[in-house]
Amino acid sequence: MRRPVAVRVIGPMQWIVYPALISAAITFVLATPVQVFGLNLPEPIIPLVLAFAWPLIRPSILAPVVLMVLGLFLNFILGGTLGLWSLALLAVYSVVLFSRSFLMGQDTAVLFVWFSACCGLAFTIAYLITTIVAGRPPSILALIGQVVPTLLLFPFANHLIERFEDGDVRFR
Repeated sequence: MRRPVAVRVIGPMQWIVYPALISAAITFVLATPVQVFGLNLPEPIIPLVLAFAWPLIRPSILAPVVLMVLGLFLNFILGGTLGLWSLALLAVYSVVLFSRSFLMGQDTAVLFVWFSACCGLAFTIAYLITTIVAGRPPSILALIGQVVPTLLLFPFANHLIERFEDGDVRFR
């Protein structure tokens, strides 16, 4: 006799809303003006992990809306130009969404290269818009101080992809 197989249905709360709230909370905590050994806390762009992982998990109409809200939250917290990070996050989401068929099932090293390229795209957009709005380029050292911690967040993106990629067999 064959036993019924339980299907684990993953809803948008598990793979969109909860990670977005965690991302916003961590961003808020890291933006506090605390100095440890005379150094400020790093300010990685944590929603970039979500912008990379969500189109690989499952294309959704809700994900770009949440990314836009997270981008506006980043602009508010980090003091950037309004819409700057929303544009950068949506650009990363669209690039990964269009290359989704290539990226599905790839090795972790390939995903890291793509994550690095997407970080480069997001920070290039942010750098160019900041340069145009401010009338002068921002500090390269400050940019590197934000890019490196963001690149170190790749294991979280990979974990998110591996956890929810096969969560719902209806989308295979």
